[in-house]
Amino acid sequence: MTSPKIINNDISQYFQNAVKLSTSPQTSFLPQTSPSHFSGSPPQSYFPLQSRRSSMKLPPPKVLKPFATEDIKILLLENVNQTAVDILTHQGYQVEFHKTSLSEDELIEKIREVHAIGIRSKTKLTAKVLAEARNLVVIGCFCIGVNQVDIEYAAKHGIAVFNSPFSNSRSVAELVIAEIIALARQFTDRSNEMHQGIWNKVSAGCWEIRGKTLGIVGYGHIGAQLSVLAESMGMSVIYYDVIPIMALGTAKQVATLDDLLTEADFITLHVPALPETENLIGAPQFAAMKRGSYLINASRGTVVDIPALINAMRSGKVAGAALDVYPNEPAKNGPTFHTELNTWAEQLTSLKNIILTPHIGGSTEEAQSAIGVEVGQALVRYINEGTTIGAVNFPEVSLRSLTLEEENHVRVLYVHSNVPGVLRTVNEIFAEHNIDKQYSDSRGDIAYLMADISQVDAADIRDLYEKLERTPFKILTRLLY
Repeated sequence: MTSPKIINNDISQYFQNAVKLSTSPQTSFLPQTSPSHFSGSPPQSYFPLQSRRSSMKLPPPKVLKPFATEDIKILLLENVNQTAVDILTHQGYQVEFHKTSLSEDELIEKIREVHAIGIRSKTKLTAKVLAEARNLVVIGCFCIGVNQVDIEYAAKHGIAVFNSPFSNSRSVAELVIAEIIALARQFTDRSNEMHQGIWNKVSAGCWEIRGKTLGIVGYGHIGAQLSVLAESMGMSVIYYDVIPIMALGTAKQVATLDDLLTEADFITLHVPALPETENLIGAPQFAAMKRGSYLINASRGTVVDIPALINAMRSGKVAGAALDVYPNEPAKNGPTFHTELNTWAEQLTSLKNIILTPHIGGSTEEAQSAIGVEVGQALVRYINEGTTIGAVNFPEVSLRSLTLEEENHVRVLYVHSNVPGVLRTVNEIFAEHNIDKQYSDSRGDIAYLMADISQVDAADIRDLYEKLERTPFKILTRLLY
């Protein structure tokens, strides 16, 4: 990544130009006519800064502008929700929107000039792609997962990554509840038969879910919501997680995965894609399950050994399954789910009582609107203020906003290698100035420092910037004034 450049050697002229920009960031995240297609009022957590400022009657925040950079350019791919587009365009950013993902060559061409990129699950931001990004400072994943991004490479090159870990939890939980009922009643088989003109009214192998045991693997945001919904429908709930988690309702945590597999009638998976979770459910786990049990995977495609699932269903060990995710998923819609992508595709689609959906767990209007707000706000906060709360690859650092009364201030954002001696060097640079507030934290090999410095003029800001850029530990320097 190339360093930000001084646009004009005459710094005072640069400041005059910056002030005149119609694209200077605004403080409010949502436009006056904010989208109204939520099914209800979004939780206050979607509007944390406004809520706190309103309730505490704090002075209005100062609009910060980027020093030594061009107009902020944003690239949004994969039909990111309109709520995000509205939030970002309302800031005056230059937003380029695409309904689909791009080929690698197209992506490389586009990413060279942008400061931020928003994606969903199909776009792969590999080290090869990110190496071409000259100005990129932040990535927004408008989804839960971030395995489509090389987050380690991004961190080492000063690129923060944000995702949406909460906003689609309810949508996924509702999908799983629907699939539990559909599998128990063999809905999809009966529907397919009717579409073929076959009347097949049967009750054998069809069950109520009341009184059955649901086993949840991974009791996070989705697993916990699912637990409450399942109990409300009369199911008993047990769950397994790698850490102790307080149960909701009357759910009970079990000690091992095998304990869950041997007891549950329905097993649903809600774990991340990690080396430890690859083929978490394979032949040994299917052998441990009750005969006639059901499996649902709405987490990540690598968690289930699909050939082992096919064998378990053919043998009758597993009575039904629902899959929303797969080891290899098509990059675009269309007739693209076939054996060239996954060698077992035809065998899987030939099975009875199996529900196959194209990774739509979070694909509801409500979830996508909320995700657009959550990630859109995170991007704005990082670009405008430097806040990394919620970042998946950076230490979480935040300072209160500067106010309009605080004139002649500059906010220093300094991403650096986590090695001894950095703070001493940086504070020597700051020594001739008044530091209003400063906070630093580290995460692995990366550290991040934020500092507000008062009583500075244009020459001071330029001097600070140039000195920080020359430090041997620097990964990225940004100054907001």
